[in-house]
Amino acid sequence: MKKYLGVLLIVLGAIVLLISYLAELVDFNPVQFSGLFLIIAGLIAHIFLTKNSK
Repeated sequence: MKKYLGVLLIVLGAIVLLISYLAELVDFNPVQFSGLFLIIAGLIAHIFLTKNSK
């Protein structure tokens, strides 16, 4: 499960952004930043875990 943590965070961030769009919360910045944060954290985690798995 630890191997897929980065991908899970990226998908979770995308789901947060999708739900905020469907709920018309696009003007509410904390929701948008939380989705962005999850995606960036997922990218960093994926790169870090991929490099250290070898």
